[in-house]
Amino acid sequence: QVQLVESGGGLVQAGGSLRLSCSASGRTFDINDVKWYRQAPGKEREFVAGISWSGGTTAYADSVKGRLTISRDNAKNTVSLRMNSLKLEDTAIYYCYARLRAVFAQDYWGQGTQVTVSS
Repeated sequence: QVQLVESGGGLVQAGGSLRLSCSASGRTFDINDVKWYRQAPGKEREFVAGISWSGGTTAYADSVKGRLTISRDNAKNTVSLRMNSLKLEDTAIYYCYARLRAVFAQDYWGQGTQVTVSS
């Protein structure tokens, strides 16, 4: 199994910055990639950003390109999401998601961390 713990959420004014962290433990050596999703009130959960565990390949939702940066620290088994120029519409619960290598067909979610952007 893989355990994921998010941290770093909070209340920030529009235009401000936050840094979210996802700390992974357990079978981290079997992780294929890690993604951040978010879910705003009344909306479906949506993809935000992703990174491969080994090679560092990244992907972003169009709505966050240029403002959010995903990175990983394999030594610490941590994936971070640097969030700049935050907008009101970035308010959501942010979830960390890890997918194991295809042969295992398993994935895991963290408990989520709240990000609230105020005007």
